Amino acid sequence: MNGKKIIFGFTMVTLLILGGGVYILSSSSTYPQITSSLNAKVSAESKTYDWGNIAYSGGDVSKTFIIKNTGTETLKLTNIKTSCTCTKAQIDVDGKVSPYFSMHSQSSWVGEVSPGKEAKLNVIFDPVFHGPSGIGPIERLISIQTNDINNPNLEFSLKGIVIKDK
Repeated sequence: MNGKKIIFGFTMVTLLILGGGVYILSSSSTYPQITSSLNAKVSAESKTYDWGNIAYSGGDVSKTFIIKNTGTETLKLTNIKTSCTCTKAQIDVDGKVSPYFSMHSQSSWVGEVSPGKEAKLNVIFDPVFHGPSGIGPIERLISIQTNDINNPNLEFSLKGIVIKDK
């Protein structure tokens, strides 16, 4: 009888510890929660880019996208992620530059784009990050959460072909 009580007690303590850990991890996210808006409108003329051939030892390549707020309320940009650690992204809003974001980045940063204004999304790809096994076609995605109720997730796609040095 005592053995069953000990096992039951041990099981309950284990479940409490696991449940507490899950609660703490889920509540400690550094991503800010933004409220959707009917009047913040995000637009981008281009959301895709092809670098073409990228020399393996030619250094980093970059691309800048323009994100516009065509609405009448402030557009908020947050939770910026890249699809690979070899790629980083940064946002510039009126000269205020965000930290660099990558695949595993967590940040409480929120960019605010006033009505009629724009932000610059700067994307940098490092062709040597994966070493010689990274030769060949690549495709990288950048995702951004917005408060535009009609476009809560903005995604940019970049591709190219990493080529061997001659």
